[in-house]
Amino acid sequence: MILQSKQEIFERQLMSDYVIPIGVVLIALFVIFRITRAILFLYASRFRKPLFNHVYFGLKRLNKRQQTILKNELFFYNRLSDKERIYFQHRLAKLLDNTEFVGRNQLKIDDHMKILILGTLVMITFGFRNYRIGLVNKILLYPQAFYSNTNQNLHKGEFNPSYKAIVLSWEDVLLGYSIDNDNFNLAIHEIIHALHLDCLKNKGFRAAIFLNGFTDIVNFLEGNEAYRKRLIESEYFRDYAYINQYEFLSVIIETFIETPKEFRGQFPELYSYVKTMLNFNFAGY
Repeated sequence: MILQSKQEIFERQLMSDYVIPIGVVLIALFVIFRITRAILFLYASRFRKPLFNHVYFGLKRLNKRQQTILKNELFFYNRLSDKERIYFQHRLAKLLDNTEFVGRNQLKIDDHMKILILGTLVMITFGFRNYRIGLVNKILLYPQAFYSNTNQNLHKGEFNPSYKAIVLSWEDVLLGYSIDNDNFNLAIHEIIHALHLDCLKNKGFRAAIFLNGFTDIVNFLEGNEAYRKRLIESEYFRDYAYINQYEFLSVIIETFIETPKEFRGQFPELYSYVKTMLNFNFAGY
């Protein structure tokens, strides 16, 4: 009986000293987490941007060769502030560690390919706290246009969500960057398709901002027939944009990235919608 009483005293002591306080702390942390998440979501929904964008624990840097490739190949990177370049490098380094590259038809993968393509992905998602595209963990590169089983035709690029892969013709990726003001960039185009589907499948702050922006664009154009007619007649956007809403989105973002001043000058309303949906408040955009 004495032993039992001591055991009961010990258990009560344990409960009061450890179990209950730990439980209270865990509940409090959970409540704080939920409240914080709700505040962040409300802020993102109200202002169409994340409350904060760059919070990291230990910044990674690219090696000197990789930095040289980045500076030489991606004009966007050179337009960033010094601090933004550090964040850009960190994001790119993390993606390099977690993205598989596969060369098809004896194509040998090198740093140039990796930096240019993943740098494009970082550029597109730089306005979001969540910069990774969950539906993408592989990049498949062909030397040139490739035969696609999707529709038994030659493709320059495609996004395969079941394989979590963006598939690209390296020749056409280079062509997209060889002329930086023709509003055609294959890498940007396919990455936008991947980002769009990822936002549709995976909810979160980025998805809310991106999809709300897309809805705003659709509603704006559907309610302004004269504006739609002026878009088409201007021939500023290539004909491929008018196949469907998804291709329109990719094409206008290609155009937004490559010729922002002209875009803003010709169609300032549409430009503003795109800038908001990507939260592109940097690099002169």
